[in-house]
Order: sequence, then C-alpha cells, then structure tokens
Amino acid sequence: MGERILLIEDDRELGRQIVDHLARAGFQSLWLTEGELLIPGAYPDYSLLILDLMLPGTWGMDILKHLRTYSDVPVLILSARNNTSDKVRALKLGADDYMTKPFWPEELIERVHARLRRPVMQKKGFVTIGILQLDLPGRTAFVRGKALELTRVEFELLAALARRSGEAVTRSWLVDQALDPDKEGTERTLDVHISHLRKKLGGDKLIETVWGIGYRLKVGDE
Repeated sequence: MGERILLIEDDRELGRQIVDHLARAGFQSLWLTEGELLIPGAYPDYSLLILDLMLPGTWGMDILKHLRTYSDVPVLILSARNNTSDKVRALKLGADDYMTKPFWPEELIERVHARLRRPVMQKKGFVTIGILQLDLPGRTAFVRGKALELTRVEFELLAALARRSGEAVTRSWLVDQALDPDKEGTERTLDVHISHLRKKLGGDKLIETVWGIGYRLKVGDE
C-alpha cells in the first residue's frame, strides 16, 4: 500500500467518499470524525493531514496550531469556510494548502500528490531541495555542497521558504516567521534581507519574486 493519509472530517458521507478516492489513488487512510489535539505517537505515522475546520470537539485551527508545535507534516485544509480571513489565518498557522467545499475529488487527489512530491522540512535533520541543503541543528546552508555564511535572519528566511518550497508565500508571512517584530518586522526590511540572501545563494536564482504576493523557493533545480 501507499503512503498513509490522516483525514479529520465529521461529515460521514463525505469522509467515506474521500477515503474511497484516496484508496483508488493508492493511499492508505486513517479517518477521525471528531476534532482532537494530535499527540505525538498517538496514531501511526502519516504523510499528510486532510483537516476540516468546523469539527465537533476541537476546532480545526486549534488542531493545526498545536500540530505545528512539534511537526511539519503537510496539512491540507478542506472546509466549507471560504472567506479570505480563514484562509490567511490557516496559512499563517502553517497549513500548506486550502480547498473549499464543494470540490472535485480529482482535484483533491492531485493536490495530495503535489504536496507529497515536495520536500517536507522536519523539525530536526538535514534537508535537500534541489541544489540547496539545510542542516537545521547546525543552522548551516549549502549550495552545491558549498557552505554559505548567513546571518540569523537570512537562515530563518531560507528555512521558512524551504518549509513551503515551491509555493508562493506572502511577505507578511515571512516577516512573522523570521523577523523580530520589535526591531525589524517590516516588509521593507524583509526585502533588504531577501536581496542579501539572494546574493549569497549565487546566480541560480533560487528565490523567485511572485508579484503581488511575495516570494517562492524553487524546487528541483540542478
């Protein structure tokens, strides 16, 4: 069997449909019908979480917030709530994707595949994204095997981009992730740090500008 997906969805008819489509796509499923804070080790390892927001028990946002205190497993929000504030909050809390109901099952499966193709940044360890490598415990970055001399902020920015590699992330999200709000927490300051980081990364153009949104770390370049 393929990778395991954890689904938290209280609509039993919809949940059965999602589990069936995941099985047809080659995934195993673990399905919970009530919201609860996910405790490390309480469930078998899973590669991705599909999470509803309006759940009996614990609200989905609280589940996501708690999960991000110890895990960077990819999270796909699946919710009938389609207002912008919910989407922005979910992304700031660490969600990797946000789909609104109703939806096409085929699109859900493709988004699951797309998320699982991207590298997952672990809380500890050594992560490779194309020609870029990050040693999180050592707080060291390498391009083509050559160590980079990065400031604290530059490393935090690169690690934040790596957690969402291949995705366009907002400048405000990067400010929240990497800058001290009391000293340097402005988007203008962020742009200066990004400029310095790009120079240190060399001529491979690993950090792309996404006009009107922010920045994106490219995936898979050699």
